Amino acid sequence: MGTILITSRSFSDGDLDLVALANTAGHRIMRGPAHHDLGELRAHLHGADAWIAGTGPITADHLAAAPRLKIIARYGVGTESVDLAAAAERGVTVTNTPGANADAVADHTIGLMLAALRFVADGDRRVRAGDWSVRRGRELGAATVGIVGFGRIGQGVARRLRGFGSRVVATDPFLPAERIRDLGAESLTLDELFRTADVITLHTPGGQCLLDAERLSAVRTGGVIVNTARPDLVDEDAVAAALRDGRLAGFAADTLAGDTAATSSPLLADDIAPLVTVTPHLGAQTTQAVDNMGAMSLDDVIAVLRGDEPRFLVRKGTS
Repeated sequence: MGTILITSRSFSDGDLDLVALANTAGHRIMRGPAHHDLGELRAHLHGADAWIAGTGPITADHLAAAPRLKIIARYGVGTESVDLAAAAERGVTVTNTPGANADAVADHTIGLMLAALRFVADGDRRVRAGDWSVRRGRELGAATVGIVGFGRIGQGVARRLRGFGSRVVATDPFLPAERIRDLGAESLTLDELFRTADVITLHTPGGQCLLDAERLSAVRTGGVIVNTARPDLVDEDAVAAALRDGRLAGFAADTLAGDTAATSSPLLADDIAPLVTVTPHLGAQTTQAVDNMGAMSLDDVIAVLRGDEPRFLVRKGTS
């Protein structure tokens, strides 16, 4: 019997009873905090054979506190929060759940585009305050939409945009131009895309800042930015300044610096609230995506604990 540490808030919170499935396979579920504070996690890590982890950091110190650990199954796609080298050195296999939440995030991205273009959140706030005045928006079908990162989610966004009639342009350093065209978008360089698009949506891994003051200076006046990826892709002070001076007409995001602990972001300032829509990292929170991520991560954990190869390997332990 193995002990599986769960630090994803939504694990087994969909239609599938994954806790029962783990128990049937002979394993025990142990819950820990999603923020991965080492002080709070240390006792949990000491007895864990496997870890189904959310977006919190997993450092060499976390791994040192987990002498029995055999696998970290990232409940999601990105693995930038995991010290992969330290995991490999300790013989800990790392997996993820590619594609599990792609449709959910693509749907949410379209929703945020519409919210920004049509002032949905601001309209709701004003009506509740008794203000029924109208702000004129723009149609998504009349916009050129630039997709930065053309993986599963970016491609899903492109497919949905076809129904609106938008012109779709995309950039991805890992895909040749002809492949981007085959997948339904015009291929541009990153700088060309920022100069061309009316709406720009970010779908790349974190660890880089794509939207700083210099790049914002090249964005078309009145542009809209959507970020359902990682908060560090965006210089929030620069975006707030661009909203104030009119270079940007809107910003919509599913994450801010500090993630769900963000309370002091410059993008939450009252004076730009009509132009900003933020949701609390719920892009992947559909019943279908929760079931997909949970089942994929648990299947790989069970496989590794019984000595088999995982299906969605990111990096294998080497010790």
